[in-house]
Parts: sequence; structure tokens; C-alpha cells
Amino acid sequence: MAQLQRLAVTAAQILANKIDLTKEQQHYLNRVLRLQAGDRFIAMDGRGHWWSAILEVRETGLFASITEEIAANRELPVAVTLMAALPKGNGFDEVVRQATELGVASIVPVTSDRTLLKPSAPKVDRWRRIAAEAAEQSERQIVPTILEPVSFDLAVKDCSQKHRFICLARGDNRHLWDCLIGLVPPQPPLLRGEQEPESIAIAVGPEGGWTDGEVQRAIEFGFEPVSLGSRILRAVTAPMVALSLVGAAFEKC
Repeated sequence: MAQLQRLAVTAAQILANKIDLTKEQQHYLNRVLRLQAGDRFIAMDGRGHWWSAILEVRETGLFASITEEIAANRELPVAVTLMAALPKGNGFDEVVRQATELGVASIVPVTSDRTLLKPSAPKVDRWRRIAAEAAEQSERQIVPTILEPVSFDLAVKDCSQKHRFICLARGDNRHLWDCLIGLVPPQPPLLRGEQEPESIAIAVGPEGGWTDGEVQRAIEFGFEPVSLGSRILRAVTAPMVALSLVGAAFEKC
């Protein structure tokens, strides 16, 4: 199945083992990927399910028939929420794309004291499209949830993840790696049974970093200040370092 193209669909598009393809999806499969009637591809609903599907044609256009469900296990054994302050320009596009490739479960765009970008509804829609495309490309089973932008104060107040970290560029704080290693279950995955997966929230700041007031408010809501190393990272680089550490810690367990 590795050579088959992937397409993200919604659950509402699937009825009686048929996939009602949108005009955009029909164009993508037929004109961009050059698939023809009878060709196979993998449909994914972004909620953990993959299906083998065959492209078919009818008078009103193309549709797909599901032939079988595909068993796959491509997700991190931990649910990671990235709370990322919005960088200037289009930098958040890359944050969404690369975070999706690295296995994030959800992304919370955050406006902070030093945030310059004022997000609009079209930008949020764009980020969700980027997440779907990146999930297809990286063979994810789920498409990460991209939440509506919120203020930093509201984001930390409403955070429900069990383990919470806020990344700081300076200060004598524990390295995120050391914190994560302490969360990795001691037994191998096959022996965990029904054990509830860990849930982690990682807050990464804007250019210039979090303000002292923001750090203090995060601590009040259970966030632990952590370091990502001795170098000063850009706002679009720090999230990738943090998520790479999560993958290295949990996928080796």
C-alpha cells in the first residue's frame, strides 16, 4: 500500500462504502495525481481510519468505492497539544505543516503580549488545509485539530492536558528531554493493554519569547518551565525541536 496516493476525506462523505468526492478532490485525483477510473488510492478520515478505495466515474463526475479497511499504526503513543504563539508573516504555515509531520494531535494558535499577527478566518481555514495535506503526505492516521486562535491567558487557563510545559529560551530550567523521559512508560507498547495514553501540552513563544508575566501565569496553571537547549531558537524552529524530542522519547519506548 505504500505506493498508493492518500486523500483526506470527512466522515460525512462516506455512505454505504461509497465516497462522495468534492469537486476539488476530483480535480486533485484526476488532474493533479493523474488517476483514472479503476485506479486505487487510500482514503483517510482524519480520525484514525484508512480505507483502500477505487476511483469510479458516473455522469455527474468521479466518486470512489471502498474495498477494505486498512490496519495501520502510525501515530505517536502520546497525545501532544502544541500551544504556539503566532509568528510574523506566514511562519505559522510551516509550524502547522511540520508539526503535523512530527505527530502533533492538536494545535492551539496563541496570541501573546508580543504577537504581531492578527489572524483572520481565512488564515485558520488555510492552516486546516495545510494540516490535511501534511497528514496525507506523512501517512498520518489522523489530521491534527487546528483550534481557533485564543489569547495566551485563555489557552493556559483552559488547558486540560495532564503534563504541561512552557518553553523558555533563558533561565536555569530542566531540559524538556529530561521531563519527557520521566513520562515514558517502563513497559513496552504491547504490554500496556488499556493504559490511558499520556497527554502533553507544550507552549512555545513568539519572537522575543514569553514575557515574565505570561510565564508566571502559566506556572499558576500547572505549567513547568523547560529548556530546549543552550541556543536561542526562532519561533518557527522551537516547536519542531520540542516535538522532535517527544517523538524521540516515546517512539523509542
